[in-house]
Amino acid sequence: MTTNDPPCLSGQAWMSKPPKTTPSSPVTQFEWLADFRLLLYLFIGFRLLMGVVYQPYTFERYKQDGSPTVIERGMSTFGDLRYYYYFARQSVEGDLPYRDYWYEFPPVSIGLFAGVYGIGQLRGQFSYASWATLIGFIMLAFDVGNLVLLRRLARRLHGEAAAVALPWFYALLAAPAIFPWWTFETLVVFLMLLSLVWLLEGRDRRSALVTAAGILTKYTPILLLPTIWRFYDRKLALRYTLIVLLIVALVFALLIAWGGRMAVASLLAQFNKASYQSVWALLDDNLRTGRFSPTDTRLDPDTSFKPYGNAPVIPAWLRLIPFAAAGLFIFTRRLRQDDRGIVAFFSVTIILFFLWTQGWSPQWALTLTPLILLNFPDRNGVLLCLVIGFAGFIEYPAMFMRTAETEGEITTALLPTYVTIILMRTAVLIGLVIALYRLLIQEVGHERA
Repeated sequence: MTTNDPPCLSGQAWMSKPPKTTPSSPVTQFEWLADFRLLLYLFIGFRLLMGVVYQPYTFERYKQDGSPTVIERGMSTFGDLRYYYYFARQSVEGDLPYRDYWYEFPPVSIGLFAGVYGIGQLRGQFSYASWATLIGFIMLAFDVGNLVLLRRLARRLHGEAAAVALPWFYALLAAPAIFPWWTFETLVVFLMLLSLVWLLEGRDRRSALVTAAGILTKYTPILLLPTIWRFYDRKLALRYTLIVLLIVALVFALLIAWGGRMAVASLLAQFNKASYQSVWALLDDNLRTGRFSPTDTRLDPDTSFKPYGNAPVIPAWLRLIPFAAAGLFIFTRRLRQDDRGIVAFFSVTIILFFLWTQGWSPQWALTLTPLILLNFPDRNGVLLCLVIGFAGFIEYPAMFMRTAETEGEITTALLPTYVTIILMRTAVLIGLVIALYRLLIQEVGHERA
């Protein structure tokens, strides 16, 4: 740190334990913020209280024609938990995913959701309110893990000052507090960060096992493999890749052997999804959120191969060319070889994927948050997280909640703002790629300790 650093961010101020004080020597320069236990108390306490005060629940409201409609309130409002609850209940009642209907994610998430529902039902009827609250608290546990892992990575990459500051930044951002009640992205981020921690600490076999678990939760953790091949020797990279692919292939093979075409439809559903909330969606005139066909069509595996929207103007393989070229260009450059280089390269890979893929999911702000903070541990990193999160929440739910009359499609009145947000977010992501590349080519001589 330079002598111009503000006192509250200096290495002296951010010590690992708060100093002993007396009434005549008051605590100065916010030393108590260095007590990680204090942050954990506030982090857990705030989220627990929010979950208790704003518990998820549903009720029926009747339309003018007398038909009922389900209204959701609480922390899970605008999220996907009620959607997952439907599949969890179906699974426990005997209609199983991958066999009786198709489900668009790998098996870990539905295993968790159905497992919680099944255990809760042992004591009698298990309502959505109870199930969703318990899922929210489970995701909170994983988010505490994210906080701990972020601190661990920050210390390794930047030292003690960042190990204190970055968890506070993360704790005060909105996205990490909201998305555990909406999706299971918190679990995906936990597995991603744990893979990175163990990889940097030289525990590559453990890291490979966690990466495989991440892929079986959501496909994005497979993007760690290019980083392995770029920064590690071929023997380790081959071993790591074989562990990951063998575990994933074994699980998928068992699912396909059990469920047949329904399992294949489930595992490929994400690749047949129509564009949504991205520049590609604007080109395709798809002005809805990323949706699949209704749940009552899931008994037919063929419906998973039919996009729920307009066909792409630019096919996926064609738009892959510029992003693959950009990735290959960065891959073949002479890059810094230290831990910061590894994290920066992985971050570039993630962002290039987000730019290439057909849609943008608001919960990806949660994936980007720790990566941005680790690469840019300053006010600029915090500002980037705020911009991406704020723009995402304006887009969804603020704008889409006003589309009831158009059945979820952005109206003409909202379109200029909607387009502006998408273009702004895309520009920010492109800017991040450029900034990360500049970080990768800085201090090229740096090697791993």
